[in-house]
Amino acid sequence: MPLASASSPRRRSFYVIRKSAIQGKGAFATRFIPAGTRVAEYTGEIISAEEAGERYDDAAMSRHHTFLFELDDGRCIDAGPKGSGDAKFINHSCEPNCEAIGEDDRVFIDALTDLEAGDELLYDYRYVIEGPIDAETKALYACRCGAKTCRGSILAPTKPKKPNKKKASRAKAKTKTKAKASTKTKAKKKTKEKAATRR
Repeated sequence: MPLASASSPRRRSFYVIRKSAIQGKGAFATRFIPAGTRVAEYTGEIISAEEAGERYDDAAMSRHHTFLFELDDGRCIDAGPKGSGDAKFINHSCEPNCEAIGEDDRVFIDALTDLEAGDELLYDYRYVIEGPIDAETKALYACRCGAKTCRGSILAPTKPKKPNKKKASRAKAKTKTKAKASTKTKAKKKTKEKAATRR
């Protein structure tokens, strides 16, 4: 079933944008939304990772704030420019009720759980950055979701270290991979995964 356009009354009826206790503006269900419903498309200008880095320089920010979403091929959707859709206002939560689904050059937001009218739509940004994660980095990417299981940041959860008894296992454990935002788990990378922290 094709998704309605950003201005479609059908799609707009799923949620309304208003002030959020979590961060800036948020998207709130206007009616019951069953789990599995496609509620939004994350739209904007498709740009290169290099352009995204120039537009949103984390090192120059006192607070992380971008509207980027990384695609599987490394390009990003920048929802910051005027005319972009309002899915950029869907906030992060460590206990999400929605998830981001990548399909080619598009990213959709689907309901993970049944949502009641008034519920805030939330997905886990799982923002991925390169390099070590220290206290300063965690503070830059702080989470304000208030969930019981809040990780304290919008960064992708770190995998718990397992005891490695073999050298081969240790070498494998040290290998890093980049999570892509447009995959079903919606991991956000340094450039896009910024996207979600857009406020």
